[in-house]
Amino acid sequence: MAHNEIEMDVPPERVFAVLSDPRSFARWVVGSKEVRRADPDWPAVGTAFDHRVGVWRITLADHSEVLEATPPKLLKLLVNARPFSKAYVTLNLRPWARGTRVEMDEVAADTRSMLLFNPLTAPLIRIRNTESLRRLKALAEGREQIPSGVLPGRGSDREAHISANSGPAV
Repeated sequence: MAHNEIEMDVPPERVFAVLSDPRSFARWVVGSKEVRRADPDWPAVGTAFDHRVGVWRITLADHSEVLEATPPKLLKLLVNARPFSKAYVTLNLRPWARGTRVEMDEVAADTRSMLLFNPLTAPLIRIRNTESLRRLKALAEGREQIPSGVLPGRGSDREAHISANSGPAV
């Protein structure tokens, strides 16, 4: 398991608003290359968005699904990067003196992923998640912008390709 925390100078509602826009994941999640489609009522339980994850030119197309959502306090996801890994990612948002304390926990969601999520790789996952939370903080505090573009609904033949390098939100 990897556990990370960060403090943000905005209220939980602002942080959850960023998490509620699936386009933001292309910008803040380390390893996310693009968000292609999303269910229109994201982040309702059972909704998902399609994404590409990877490094350099090696990418996988998959999706992330909402398992639990309690705005503006909690978002629990099943993040897929099959065939390599599936993980449960839980983001807890708690009021803090100047804003919000965000706690992020990531654990393996299947047996194969348990081979990747072990005591030897946990420090690397924590480093990745530290950077992801730093990027989320920049979005929530307004120092970075959520990528622009309209995401088509999942199940459509169209894809939007909202990437980490997309321009500011419109």
